[in-house]
Amino acid sequence: MKKFLVKATVGLAALLLMNADTEACTIMLVTKGASADGSVMVAHSNDGFGSDPNVAFVPAKNHKKGSLRPVYPSAAAVDELPEYNCFSVPHLVAPERSDAYNFPDRPHTKPIGYIPEAAHTYAYLDGEYSIMNEHGLMLGECTDKSAHLPEVPYTAGGGIFYSSELGCVALERCKTAREAIELMGALIDEYGLYGTAEAFFVADKDEGWLFEMQPTPSGKGGLWIAERIPDVHFAIAANQLRIRAIREGDPNQIFNPRLPQMLEELGWAAYDDRGNLDWVKSLRGEEFAHPYYSMRRVWSGLNAVAPSLNLSPTVDGFDSDYYPLSVRPDKKLTVTDVMSLYRDYYQDTAFDKSASDFAGLFGSPYHYENERRTERAILSAKTSFSCIAQLNDTLPAPICWLSTNTAFENPFVPFAVAKLPAAYDKALRDTYDASKMYWASAQVMALTQGFWSVMSPTVAEAVHRSEADSLKLVESSKGLTKNKFVAALNQNAIKVFDDWKELYLRLLLKYDSGAGVTCDERHLPAPYAPTHY
Repeated sequence: MKKFLVKATVGLAALLLMNADTEACTIMLVTKGASADGSVMVAHSNDGFGSDPNVAFVPAKNHKKGSLRPVYPSAAAVDELPEYNCFSVPHLVAPERSDAYNFPDRPHTKPIGYIPEAAHTYAYLDGEYSIMNEHGLMLGECTDKSAHLPEVPYTAGGGIFYSSELGCVALERCKTAREAIELMGALIDEYGLYGTAEAFFVADKDEGWLFEMQPTPSGKGGLWIAERIPDVHFAIAANQLRIRAIREGDPNQIFNPRLPQMLEELGWAAYDDRGNLDWVKSLRGEEFAHPYYSMRRVWSGLNAVAPSLNLSPTVDGFDSDYYPLSVRPDKKLTVTDVMSLYRDYYQDTAFDKSASDFAGLFGSPYHYENERRTERAILSAKTSFSCIAQLNDTLPAPICWLSTNTAFENPFVPFAVAKLPAAYDKALRDTYDASKMYWASAQVMALTQGFWSVMSPTVAEAVHRSEADSLKLVESSKGLTKNKFVAALNQNAIKVFDDWKELYLRLLLKYDSGAGVTCDERHLPAPYAPTHY
């Protein structure tokens, strides 16, 4: 098996100091022509130790003429801002936005700015980053890095937007991906960015785009560009900027017309071998922490859907354009295929995390604190939730498949853009609450990750059975009204919650005091030879 050697790189120390909440989302886009049933899908894993596990429903609203919309800070941008009551969990306390953000014993988050409010805003699902709205506009976020400027902390008088609030405004006001890109770009130009480089997959029922952004040193304005992903293609991004040549006049790109000039004025402009202004090279969009914290995940996703391309798992450097922005899958993809990608830890490859020197107990593929020192897989111990937004013409409403905590030990459960059951609402990491799916999920995870090779087959079987039932429900509900569809999905989600409480008890009873546990000798220390009694 190949061994992985981590080498120090310029700027690595600064990157390692970044807030853990921004550590490593993986996002994917399946275009309409690339899916087996004509669905468009945008997927996102919310990765970060201590990150907020909640998905919140924000209802549609009408607003008085002349009213202002508060713009809130985010701890995921750089760090917590106690002076604004901005903390990691809950990431937002703002009852006026949604009851899902009403935590009576927590101080209200203070706005850092305001923009003019729209007369009407759409309903949407939101997490630490925005997910999808009632019209099927979908977003998926990952944090990137520019070695020129790894982070721009929020300062009074600087930019007021981080990607999380930027995405929320887009979901509140837009129905199409192009509308969302143009709006987010205009907001960046007018109000400025803070935080880090960021990426969104942005999609609607017809097309998908990759939208990437970067703050300026002053926080005024910002750098941004979007590129359309061809229909019949699949794309993946993993904490590294992916757009390359900036092509003026190309209808498949949208960017501030001053972008080339802005890069020149900053002294950042860099060109590829063909003389094109190169976005990745200009921003020095190096890998998030080291080779292969980011690119290995991109390779794994592309290789899984298009193995015929025979892509190499190694590249020359951060600015290598070896991996295409998107690929045509060898076979059309289903939502189940995307779920499987979020359970990838390089199984059946030379980089299998469960067989590495950093593997956990009983061959666990989770590396915890050592993750930045080894291979980073799509499956991660620090995932607070994963979601797959899905839209096609046969569904009564757009749906979001939500997996609470890590995706291997927890099923993806479908929800509409509607109020979630109480079991999936307002869980707090610092307060145990047996009535919440987050804690039922955490209990199953705690047992499974401690006795991986022993318990994971049982858990994997339960996950498969749960998802199969949910898929059957969605298929059989295609003729329902939206309200009946919402009710059926929520009832199913409650059943999954009950099933996971029962699964935890079943595991606990079966393996109490180590009953049925057999050790995998690959992960045992050398035999103990006592020298005296």
